[in-house]
Formats: sequence, C-alpha cells, structure tokens
Amino acid sequence: MHSKDFLLTLYRTMFLIRTCEESFVPGIHSGEIRCPVHLSSGQEAIAAGVCAALEKNDMIFGTHRSHGHYLAKGGDLNALVAEIYGKEKGCSRGRGGSMHVLITDKGYLASVPIVAGTISLAVGAALAAKIRKDKTIAVSFFGDGAAGEGVLYEAMNFASLKKLPILFVCENNYYSTHMPIRECRPDDTVHTISTPFGIPSFSIDGNDVVGVYETAKNLSETIRNGGCPAFLECRTYRFRGHVGPDDNIQGSHQDIRPQEEIDEWKTRDPIPRLAEYLKETFSINEGEFAQIHSAIENQVTQAHQFAKASPYPDPLELTRYVFRK
Repeated sequence: MHSKDFLLTLYRTMFLIRTCEESFVPGIHSGEIRCPVHLSSGQEAIAAGVCAALEKNDMIFGTHRSHGHYLAKGGDLNALVAEIYGKEKGCSRGRGGSMHVLITDKGYLASVPIVAGTISLAVGAALAAKIRKDKTIAVSFFGDGAAGEGVLYEAMNFASLKKLPILFVCENNYYSTHMPIRECRPDDTVHTISTPFGIPSFSIDGNDVVGVYETAKNLSETIRNGGCPAFLECRTYRFRGHVGPDDNIQGSHQDIRPQEEIDEWKTRDPIPRLAEYLKETFSINEGEFAQIHSAIENQVTQAHQFAKASPYPDPLELTRYVFRK
C-alpha cells in the first residue's frame, strides 16, 4: 500500500493541473488569452502518475496538450501562466504560447503543435542517454492521433534496434482532433502497434493514477536497468473539446461528441476517484480536502495576477531567440 503522503502528492498534482487548465477558460472567452490553448482536463492522472515514477534528470517530451506534463515534472506555475498570456516572464519568454512550454533544468525538453513532432526528439535523447551511460530515460508522450504518423513507427523501429532507454506513452482519449478513433482505426486500442518491433506493450486505465504510477514505475526501472523500450497506452478522455473551452458536443458547430458520452466519462474522473480512495483508506475528511483545494486555487489565482502584471516581450527583440548562436 502507498503512503497517505504519497497519494496526497498525486492528488495535489492532479488538482493543480485541473484548476490551472480550467482557469484559462474565462481569459479565452474574453480574448485576453489569444494563443490556442489545448486543455487536458480529464487526463491529469497520466501526467501525474508517469512523472511521479521518474527521476529528476529523466527527459520527457510533450505534445500540443502538455500543461499537465509541465506541471507534473515540476514546472513553475507562474512561468506557465505567463507564457500563455504571451508575457516575457513566461517559460518560453512569451514567444511560444501554450504549445511550446519547457523546463530544461528539470528534464522537460520540448512540446510542439505538430502531431508526433517530439517523438523523434525523444528517441534522439534516449540515444544520447545510452551513449552517456548515465541511466536516464526518455519518455515520449503523444496522443492516439500520432498512431497515424509514420515517424512513430520509424522511432519504434530505431529504439528497438538500438535498445534505447525510452518509454512511449500514448494518451488515448479516443479523439484525433475532432475525429473519433472508430473512424480512423479498425479498433479503439493503440498499444499493439509496437508488437512488430519487438517492444512490449501495455494498455491500462489512464484515469487510475495509482495504476498509472505503478505501471510506469515498473517499466521505467526495467528500461533504466538495461531493458528494451516499452509502449504504454493509457485509456482516458478529455472533458473539453480539441482546443479551448468548446466542448464539441453534438448540436454545436462541431457535432462530434454526444453529451451522454461525456457524462459517462465524468463518472470516471480521476480526481474524485482518488479522493474516494483516500477517504476510505485514510479517513481524510472534507475539511482536509477543502484546505488542499483552497491553497491550490490561491496559487493559480496568484499566477494569473503575476502574468497580467508582467510585461510583454519588447517588439525590438522580435528576432532574438530565433536561433542559438
């Protein structure tokens, strides 16, 4: 059994991600936040569980929907929020926006808008780790839509051939942008695509944060100690639509998601699921949860205040940071 403190850490991470994500909705509606923002509400257990299983120097690579990965790997909340407002004090100096967040000193090395765009980068980082023999591993996060991109298959082939220390993590939320997985794959699972490359694959409930942690911990330690790459499919669901606060519910302009499907998945929400376990196992009461929620909500409010008070980048520096000299 995991300790109360460890489980509360997982809970805080997930609640921080959810609170941060949902806090962007008013600014998106008002137009104060201009860049496209892909929210990960509903998928928090994957980022929290996988990153809790990693060492500080392990390297992760994200996607266009990566605020959760950033926060779970220890990224600064103020810098994340400032980046989404396009401010100079953002984690990418306000130049990247929501889809270009990173924290190089903590091993979060890239996120990009391009589907499957960081998979090859993760493989390169894993190759470097193997050459260095430093026992670090790389983790490549991507969505089910990336299973339609050739680079994933090339990356798995190379990683298997060279026995690289990399964990492929597919966040299967059953939608590629606005297309249901049933319309682009013969079945709704993804993990079997690694089988032809000799990479062991696992498919788990991505809304069970403890299960995600335990599986990722076992796989990461095997990989770290000289094992082959592994493929982990985490089945989950995003409560919001593809981009921004639009829920993409049937009857709106997107016409793709039935309301009953969203309602059914919300019964599997990873945050209240862990809360119920903590109540039953450790007798944590509502007052203790209220304190946790209040503290995190205050942090997020202060992060928005920090971002709004921060300056925009100097227009005279438009061409700075484009290339590294």
